[in-house]
Amino acid sequence: PQDVMELQRFLGDAQPGQTIEAVPGSGTKVPLWILGSSLFGARLAGELGLPYGFASHFAPQALEPAVDLYRRSFVPSEQLEKPYLMVGVNVITAPTDEEALFLATSQEISFINLVRGQPILLPPPSHKVWEHGLPQQVQYAQEMLACRVVGSPERVRQGLDELVARTGADELIIVSDLYDFSHRLRSLRLTAEAVGVGA
Repeated sequence: PQDVMELQRFLGDAQPGQTIEAVPGSGTKVPLWILGSSLFGARLAGELGLPYGFASHFAPQALEPAVDLYRRSFVPSEQLEKPYLMVGVNVITAPTDEEALFLATSQEISFINLVRGQPILLPPPSHKVWEHGLPQQVQYAQEMLACRVVGSPERVRQGLDELVARTGADELIIVSDLYDFSHRLRSLRLTAEAVGVGA
């Protein structure tokens, strides 16, 4: 907490006798966010009256408790009058549900290897995800990816609508980990079109 408040002071107006001045940051009053994946970050953002981004794209189990704690502990500040929430979500959009589910296996394999203590670069998709780890490792990786919307544009729109309704999120952090860069760009474009924003 002290580091966040110190950063706020460095980005605020320089005070008489201040021995350190951030250049060019001094006086910019850059709005700060707290991005977290735990209850500590949620409470900190609330108590300091800052916007909060929750990393549910890899820590979904704490999403609801963190959102609730953030809102309950929120104190209005100079930067923010009421809570403002951003939620991270894994989104894989393809023309069909079947293709999206197949492309999403790259991320599943990556998380399985992370659970195994063997992180790797994003691998190509595979029809045999279960071959990459023990059953409990596969299950744990799937739990880490629980905040995920995968499918056709219509399914993705419905899934994102449900997530926003469930959390009251003001914004979303969209993560589209796909092995092929052209598929990643297509996923982001289809996602944007599905929710009605420009891509």
